[in-house]
Amino acid sequence: MNYQNTTLSTSARGYVRTLRQQEELPQLRDHLLRLDRDSRHDRFHGFMDDSFIEGYAAKCADDGTVIIAYIEDGAVRGAAELHPPDQSPESEPEVAFSVEKCLRRQGVGSNLFRKLIWEARAKGYRSLRITTGAQNQAMRALASKFGAHLTFRQGESTGCIDLRSHPRLQPLPPQPEPAKPAMATPADAARAMVSVNRAYWHLLMRMYGWGRAA
Repeated sequence: MNYQNTTLSTSARGYVRTLRQQEELPQLRDHLLRLDRDSRHDRFHGFMDDSFIEGYAAKCADDGTVIIAYIEDGAVRGAAELHPPDQSPESEPEVAFSVEKCLRRQGVGSNLFRKLIWEARAKGYRSLRITTGAQNQAMRALASKFGAHLTFRQGESTGCIDLRSHPRLQPLPPQPEPAKPAMATPADAARAMVSVNRAYWHLLMRMYGWGRAA
């Protein structure tokens, strides 16, 4: 699986990468729990309580779902889910998206979608199925942008993206995660002190002409 980070070409300040499911599961869970009531309704096609979301996030870690996350300030603020075919009644890989309200209209969803399509092609998938609530205009617009042909049925909009005919997207340029400040060890401090002392004595020798050839 590709864990390469990708930068965003928008006003958003974070980056997109694939989560390592088991060790980073709490980040997906916390993101879904932070969704406001309307966003939670749009994501799950109805209001779901915290216990449902906690169970849902745990299931994603165990059933082979690929989670592509938008990360900002060390926290997951948006996610694209790529569910394996055996989890869908139609035996097609299914996708779902969620972006926290404070980051809407900043291109986060589009960049998540781009990365998701790359992941799906790497797995050899030929098509993707998407289902969204009929009132979720943002998700319907995003799906249409990436070639989904949506139809309305039983209060939901469903559609399919044919990856075989989908235009090849350019990969997003890599961007490393923000580096954590290094902790100085006693050996590092000692080496730094020796360097300072050496520079000090070299300066004195130049000032007084010591060490010059006669």
